[in-house]
Amino acid sequence: MTSLKWFYSFLKPYKKRMLLGLVLVTIVAALALVNPYISGMLVDDVIIGNNKDILGILILCLILTTLCRSAVRLSYLSIFEKVSQNVLFNMRSHVYRRLMQQDFSFYNKNRTGDLMSRQTGDMDAIRHFVSYVIYCTYENTLMFVFALIMVFSVNVKLACCMILILPFTALNTYCQSKSVKPAFDNIRQRFSSLNSFAQENISGNRVIKAFAKEDFEIEKFQKENGGYKEAELAAARIWVKYIPVFEFLSSILVIILMLVGGYMVIQGEMTMGAWVTVNGYLWMLNNPLRVFGWLINDYQRFRTSAEKIYYTVSQEPNLKMLSKPYTKEKFNGDVEFRNVSYKADDEDIINDVSFKVKSGQTVGIIGATGSGKSTIMNLVCRFFDATDGAVLIDRVNVKNLELHNLRDNIGIAMQDVFLFSDTIEGNIAYGKPDCTLEDVVRVAKIANADGFIREMPEGYDTIVGERGMGLSGGQKQRISLARALLKNPSIIILDDTTSAVDMDTETKIQNALDSNEDNTTVFIIAHRISSIKDADLILVLDHGVILEQGTHESLLEKQGYYAAVFNHQYGEFDKFKREGVF
Repeated sequence: MTSLKWFYSFLKPYKKRMLLGLVLVTIVAALALVNPYISGMLVDDVIIGNNKDILGILILCLILTTLCRSAVRLSYLSIFEKVSQNVLFNMRSHVYRRLMQQDFSFYNKNRTGDLMSRQTGDMDAIRHFVSYVIYCTYENTLMFVFALIMVFSVNVKLACCMILILPFTALNTYCQSKSVKPAFDNIRQRFSSLNSFAQENISGNRVIKAFAKEDFEIEKFQKENGGYKEAELAAARIWVKYIPVFEFLSSILVIILMLVGGYMVIQGEMTMGAWVTVNGYLWMLNNPLRVFGWLINDYQRFRTSAEKIYYTVSQEPNLKMLSKPYTKEKFNGDVEFRNVSYKADDEDIINDVSFKVKSGQTVGIIGATGSGKSTIMNLVCRFFDATDGAVLIDRVNVKNLELHNLRDNIGIAMQDVFLFSDTIEGNIAYGKPDCTLEDVVRVAKIANADGFIREMPEGYDTIVGERGMGLSGGQKQRISLARALLKNPSIIILDDTTSAVDMDTETKIQNALDSNEDNTTVFIIAHRISSIKDADLILVLDHGVILEQGTHESLLEKQGYYAAVFNHQYGEFDKFKREGVF
C-alpha cells in the first residue's frame, strides 16, 4: 500500500459527501459563466441596441445568480470542512492507536518530537488538503475549461491566441512540482528535528539549569531554528522562481485581449458586447493560472506529510502475536527462564540465563549497572522477545500468551518513575480506574505513602505536575509502588523502586510487602543488599550471565561477588552478626 492509498482509506467513507461537494463546485463554476454573458448582452442589446425592456430582467438575473453562487459556495465549503475534520479525527485516532501498539524498540529508535510532529504539523497539512486544495484545484480547473469554451463560442480566433500560453503553463507547472517536492521533504525533516530538540530540552530543563547550560542549549537551539529557517527559505526561493511566471502568463492573457480583441472590435470582426463578455471570462482564465503554483506547493506539502505519517504507522512491532493466544484470568505466578539469551544491535545483553521461581516467592536481582537486571524483567513482561531460549509463566511460553492478559497480571514499579498530570489518587488508580478510594489508601499504606499524602493540602486529590514534578524522588517511587500493588497482580516487579528512600522507609515497605496476604511472586531489582537479603532466591548478574544464585546466607558462605558487595556496603559480616543486626 502506498501513502496515497492509505490516505484514501480514510477519505473513502466520505466519498458521497465529497462527490456532493464537487457537484456543488461544478454548479458554482457553471454559474460563473452567467454574469459575463449577461454583461455582454447589456452592452450590445441595452447600451448600444437601446433595448431597455430587458434591462430589469438582466439585472435580476445578475442578482439571483450572485446570490445562488454565494449560497451554493457556502454549502460546499461546509461539506469540505466537515469532511476534513472527520478524516483528521479518524486518522489521528488511528495513528495514536498504532503508536500505542508499538514496542519499546520502536520508541528507542524514534524521537518523541518526530512522533509529535506527525500528530500536529503533518496532520494539519492533510486537513488543509481535504478542506481546501481538493475543491480549489477542481474549481479552478473547471472555471478555466468553461471559460476557454465560452471564449471559443464567442470568437475562435481570439481563443486560439489565448490558448497559445497553455504549453508554457504546463511546462512551468511540471518544473515547479519536480523542484518543490525535495524542498518540502527537507522542511518536514527540519521541523521534526526542531520539535524534538525543543521537547527534549523542555523536559530536561532541570538538568540544564543544574549544570548552568542555558546559553549552550540556546546556541544549539539557534542552530536548529536556523536550519528550519533555511529550509523554509529554500522552498520560498522555488516559489519566487516559478510563481512570477504564472503571474506573467496570466498577464499575457490581458495583453492578448487588449491588443488582439481591441483590434478585432475596431475591424468589426467582433462586437463590443462580445469583447466585454470575453473580458468577463478573463478572470476565470487568470485566476487558475495564478493559484496553480500555490496549489502545487500545497499538494507537495500534503504528499510529504502523508508519506511521513504512513512510514511511521506502517512500521510493524517486533513482537508477533498469535492469532489465538492463550489467556488466563489469573496467573499463579510461576516463572521460569530456560537458557534465555537476548541480543540488541548485535550486542549480547544476557546470555544463557536459567532459573525457576515458584508462586509466592520473592526473587532479588543484584548486579553492576549494565549487567542485564532490567532486561530480565523486560523479558518477563515481554517488552522484548528472547533471542534464544524460553521465558515461561505458569509453564506457558510468554510468546503464546495474549499480551494484554500477560501484562494485566504483572504489576511493575519502574526505575524511571513517570506520573501523569493528574491527582495522586488518579495516578495510583491508573491500572484499576474503577477501584474505590479505600483500595487506593490500602495500597498507599503498604507503600508507606499514605502519611505524606495526607499531609498535603488536598490529600489524595492533590494534582501532581508532569512527570510528578513537585514530589521528591522517594515520594514518586512510593506512589509508583502503590500503583503497581493496586492491580493485585500475580507477579510484581520492583525495579530499584526504593533507591530514593531512606533505610527506615525501605524497611517499613519491605515489612508491609512481606505481610501482604496475596500469594504474589515478587521480583526486586536493587543495588542495596538490604532490599533483597530476605528474598527466597537471589540472582547475582555480571555481564549478562548469572554469576551466583541462592539465598542470602548461602551466597555469603561462597565468599564471592555477593559477599564482596555485602562487605563493601556493611563491613564485616561477623561484626554485625555479633551486634545482632542480622
